[in-house]
Amino acid sequence: MTSTDTQMARPAPAARPSAFRPDIEGLRAVAIGLVLVYHAGVHQLPGGFVGVDVFFVISGFLITGLLIREIERDGRVSLRRFYARRAKRLLPAAGLVLVVTAALTLWALPVVDRRAFGWDIVGAALYVVNWVLAGRSVDYLAEDVGASPVQHFWSLAVEEQFYIVWPLLLVLVALLVRRHARLRVRPVMAVGILLIVVPSFLWSVHYSEASPNAAFFVTTTRLWELGIGAFVAIGATQWGRLPRAVATVLGWAGLATVVLSGLLLTSEVTWPGSAALLPTLGTAAVIVAGFVHGNRGPARLLAWKPAVWVGGLSYSLYLWHWPLIVAATALWGDLGGKRGLLVMAAAVVPAYLSYRFVENPIRFSGSVSRSDGLALSIGANFSLVGVAAGLALVLAVPITAPSAGAASGAAALEDGAGQTTGPGSLASLAEVEGFVPAPVDAPDDVPVGYADDCDVDVTEDDLVVCEYGNPDGDLTVAVIGDSKIFQWQSAIDAVAEEQGWRLVYLIKSACPFTAALPVAGGAVNDTCVTWNDDALATVADLQPDVVLTSQRSPFAPTSRETPDDRTTEAMEDGLVERWEELAELGIPVAVLLDNPAPPDLSVYECVAENLQSLEECAFDRETGIAESAALTQRAAAERVDTARVVDLTEHVCPAEECVPVIGDVLVYRQGSHLTDTYVRSLTPVLARELVPVVEELAGD
Repeated sequence: MTSTDTQMARPAPAARPSAFRPDIEGLRAVAIGLVLVYHAGVHQLPGGFVGVDVFFVISGFLITGLLIREIERDGRVSLRRFYARRAKRLLPAAGLVLVVTAALTLWALPVVDRRAFGWDIVGAALYVVNWVLAGRSVDYLAEDVGASPVQHFWSLAVEEQFYIVWPLLLVLVALLVRRHARLRVRPVMAVGILLIVVPSFLWSVHYSEASPNAAFFVTTTRLWELGIGAFVAIGATQWGRLPRAVATVLGWAGLATVVLSGLLLTSEVTWPGSAALLPTLGTAAVIVAGFVHGNRGPARLLAWKPAVWVGGLSYSLYLWHWPLIVAATALWGDLGGKRGLLVMAAAVVPAYLSYRFVENPIRFSGSVSRSDGLALSIGANFSLVGVAAGLALVLAVPITAPSAGAASGAAALEDGAGQTTGPGSLASLAEVEGFVPAPVDAPDDVPVGYADDCDVDVTEDDLVVCEYGNPDGDLTVAVIGDSKIFQWQSAIDAVAEEQGWRLVYLIKSACPFTAALPVAGGAVNDTCVTWNDDALATVADLQPDVVLTSQRSPFAPTSRETPDDRTTEAMEDGLVERWEELAELGIPVAVLLDNPAPPDLSVYECVAENLQSLEECAFDRETGIAESAALTQRAAAERVDTARVVDLTEHVCPAEECVPVIGDVLVYRQGSHLTDTYVRSLTPVLARELVPVVEELAGD
């Protein structure tokens, strides 16, 4: 996504490897066009994300070519000069965009996202945000965090990390060549690249299948793409010898491959696995063809002046377009293709202004060019400004007034039972002066099991067994299911400690313990199928006295071929089958009914935006029950003699309207999950309801 100093030389014959390449600027225009149209939401270009891969190849080519020429000319690489050029070229514009993005976030985006986005801006300023986003992509607890306004910085972070590592490798190459006169720079460098490209590509293919969300962002799955560009740079002295006819065919085939990748690939394809070879090799082919002077390939088309102008502006366009898209979406909802394109067009204005008045003045300043130290200092200061903007956004998050005393939560319901104006009623919200946790802290208000890594990620199929309670207890309860049973851990553990139970947890996010087909991301989740089989086998070996379970989803597909055709009957049958399998093993089931689920409402986000009007965040009780898995669970339990239900609905939503705060405690966090603070307040209630059921089942 970056331009190099070599791109500012005067035009010269294309065969010279150090010459200005207007066709490469035009190729940048193609890449940024793909990205912008894709991010605008134009469905006719479902694979526009490949534009980033095009940028990677171009960057690998230009940076490697620059470094090779320096080694061949001087016999060494000046790291100070190299990093100074990168600093003055890239960091000023990035710092400016991060400051503006922080302001846009403060103005337009939800309060509950500001802290996370503030840290994202810090990560973007330090060029490690790709790892931050990779971690969040596999964090089930981050499911409600919206699209980060600096999400696009992930690719810049990959390139910056490449810029740090790659020159160091070339320094070693230069030293090796100087010590061994027979060695030549380019062949030795080719071997060095192979040692990076091959493992990176193999890892990309594997990791993209194993953890596609994280694989998209991490550096290790992308290095091979920059390496392809580096290979092209290494062969620069040879490509000009290609026959013109071969170069012509190669160039057009390469450009067609890039464009068709944008038109035909979709987000369903595993990325960046082997499929990423299409746009990357296509880009390499276009660059190689451009070395052959006079061929009839796409170089002349790409060198069209408007395309070259757009290509020169591509870095600024890339920086500015995404924050504007995120802010516009937050203000107006789903933009659609037409309004998305208007936002993209609007991004040209700040992109040009920053290019004209920030990037170029610093980049071409005589004093900055003469002093590597000054260039490095300017770049570092702009990065620090970005860090400061992110930290300021974090500190600007408002904090709600805490509860005046110990949080009462569900305990308050005992005193106000049956009162229409008591705790849990709409009228009670007018009396709320403070509550815990604060809405911005709600996503982190979770049981200790998450910190203990007891929850298996949605994309993983490993079986993790965690034990709590009394390890020598005479009664063993296996707690199995998804995050909806895990949300009760604090209360379950407290009951187990009091009763002397041994607890064994088998938890996987978005994966109910059922024989029905599970779904994640619109497709059958095979990792959940595998996990279910392993969990059943583990339970058979463990032989607990009781299995305690719950789940979020009331639906399951009717067949593997139709994952979108989901019914409550299919899930009910799957639960019955699983519980009857347990019955055959002599293991009964206690079913903790799912709590009412807010329909199309993120309660804690709503509370953050309506601290003075909490009633805006209430929802209909019957609708909440219908949206939850409770009715499906109850229907399944009625069909299995060894199953019993435990129903705490009255203590989560005691009135006709489910309220967001009960007894100075925020009830909900992400989705329909309960805050751990509220769950803890329910411990006495859970003990009263659960203990008799477990003792009955274990006694049977």
